[in-house]
Amino acid sequence: LIRYTRDIQLAEDALQDALVAALGAWTSGIPDNPAAWLTATARRKAIDRIRRARTLQEKYAAIAPTLETMIDEDPGGETIPDDRLQLIFTCCHPALSMDARVALTLRTVGGLTTAEVAATFLVSESTMAQRLVRTKKRIRDIGIPYRVPEADELADRLPGVLAVIYLIFNEGYAAHGDSALRSDLCHEAIRLCRILDGLLPNQPEVMGLLALMQLHDARADARTDEFGEVVRLTDQDRTRWDEDRIEQAVRLLDTAIDLHQPGPYQIQAAIAALHARPSPTDGPDWPQIAVLYQSLRRYQDTPTVALNHAVAIGMAGDRERAGAMLDEIEGLDDYAYYHAARAWLARDAGDESSAREAYLRAIDTAPSAPQRRYLERRLAELDED
Repeated sequence: LIRYTRDIQLAEDALQDALVAALGAWTSGIPDNPAAWLTATARRKAIDRIRRARTLQEKYAAIAPTLETMIDEDPGGETIPDDRLQLIFTCCHPALSMDARVALTLRTVGGLTTAEVAATFLVSESTMAQRLVRTKKRIRDIGIPYRVPEADELADRLPGVLAVIYLIFNEGYAAHGDSALRSDLCHEAIRLCRILDGLLPNQPEVMGLLALMQLHDARADARTDEFGEVVRLTDQDRTRWDEDRIEQAVRLLDTAIDLHQPGPYQIQAAIAALHARPSPTDGPDWPQIAVLYQSLRRYQDTPTVALNHAVAIGMAGDRERAGAMLDEIEGLDDYAYYHAARAWLARDAGDESSAREAYLRAIDTAPSAPQRRYLERRLAELDED
């Protein structure tokens, strides 16, 4: 619909009109091809909206004839993955700020709610809603085309596209709300990255991202128990890890590294590979993980990467340096994992009062109910000690 109307907001409104129409029209049964019915109806609704808007008569003259000729086309034969990638590249146009590119694509392609996108950017829902409206209006006003860009344009778009796919996966892997995991988002991100890998072969960072997501997803089943509660990495049942997918991801990462074009997703995949291939007796190679996080900070020196670097330093044995690094991090006051890390270090140092305070703050900012219950159990363990 966005491809046909060239207007994201109009497409969304027309689809809503079609869904309302379906509630009445489908009372006697669902049609054989619901997607075709909804798409054709939405196209008609888009034409109706354009006709009713006097200020859009010029736009109607430009696109309504095309819409009318397509009303009876069967959309069932369209290649949906290509449509989605075209939409991702549209949303990731360099004329938009990186934050705007990522936010709009998470909302439009990733299926995240405005509240979930706002949580990703640590802003209020109303602020994010306004940002999304402005971004859609800018795409319409400057006429950003709905297509996969030419080869010489890809360099400007690819970082934003990869960031969006990664954040879709990350939202699924560290979900907000009642679930610790949204596998639908994880699998959608992996599917989109596979398509991108086919579209842009031998791109090391595309392969690195795909390997990273597969390594995480291969361990997803063990991250929660049968009751949906969070299980620590050290306590996970490794027989539930998908070893074949881990091996496949490691081979893909090796292929990317052999191209000698390092980047942040390859480094993150290397870190994930070390977690997925721990020593039977000593666990993950934390000193090597700390070195990799140091390298990652040359590409992405963000507060969350700094946090992970500090944790790796602490796990490698230098708790004092890890605490000092945490003290230097700013901007994570509402980030549960930051406070959980502080609680861990305080508990390790025997400072139960500070550990309790940090756990309470982590519980208060936990993104999901399972994460909150996990932190509550950790706090209860502290009280038992």
